Amino acid sequence: MGTHCAAVEALKADPATAALRRSLEVYYGDPDRDAAMDAFYARFVRPGDLVFDIGSHVGDHIGCFRRLGARVVAVEPQPLCLRALRAIYADDDQVTLIEAACGAQPGRVGFLVNSANPTVSTASADFVAAAAGAGGWEGQVWDGRIEVPVTTVDALIAEHGTPTFVKIDVEGFEDAVLAGLSRPLPALSFEFTTIGRTVALRCLDRLTALGFGGFDVALGDDKALTLGRWASAEEMATHLLTLPHEANSGDVYCVPTPT
Repeated sequence: MGTHCAAVEALKADPATAALRRSLEVYYGDPDRDAAMDAFYARFVRPGDLVFDIGSHVGDHIGCFRRLGARVVAVEPQPLCLRALRAIYADDDQVTLIEAACGAQPGRVGFLVNSANPTVSTASADFVAAAAGAGGWEGQVWDGRIEVPVTTVDALIAEHGTPTFVKIDVEGFEDAVLAGLSRPLPALSFEFTTIGRTVALRCLDRLTALGFGGFDVALGDDKALTLGRWASAEEMATHLLTLPHEANSGDVYCVPTPT
């Protein structure tokens, strides 16, 4: 596996992708961060597995899943991010890029773009409303809107096969993504924010209905599970509701009911 250094450096130097420069600097070129990610995801992903990366942004998770030997289907609606992904993974035939959002049903959706900080662009108007005036979200402006195609997790499975792991990071649209999944999977994760806890609660309800019963959480960008065991949906809901606002965000990891 290459490190994609040349492509990343070219993107960082390109004025057309200037809005992604900070993300590229944070998410690429840090061997210690890469090693921590690989060690964390190795509990879910093994060589030959299929992984869906829904909300790929600049693709650091794609890199991790590829280092672990998985094939990756990456779903990203933002043209600027897709430009970066196509450059970084141009020579990797084990990465399939899908230019779309994921949602409850196929179609199209209005996508709200934060041009200065594309990582928090979103298909959720509720997410943008919740960020207004919230601590830690000062200065965030969603100044653009584009129409993007929508696919579903079920449609991705029908076309590409059943994934071993699905990573969902879509800024407050996670419940809509899970509404487009109708079967249990070996494992998945979804992002939550403390400005959108009700979205996380809806996700937990949906996953419970699909047969998931074990949940743990990693806060922020840390790749460390907080509880160290698979908790029930009810316990996870309580945990998320009691987190301080300053926790800001994290990822809930989900597996079928432990035996």
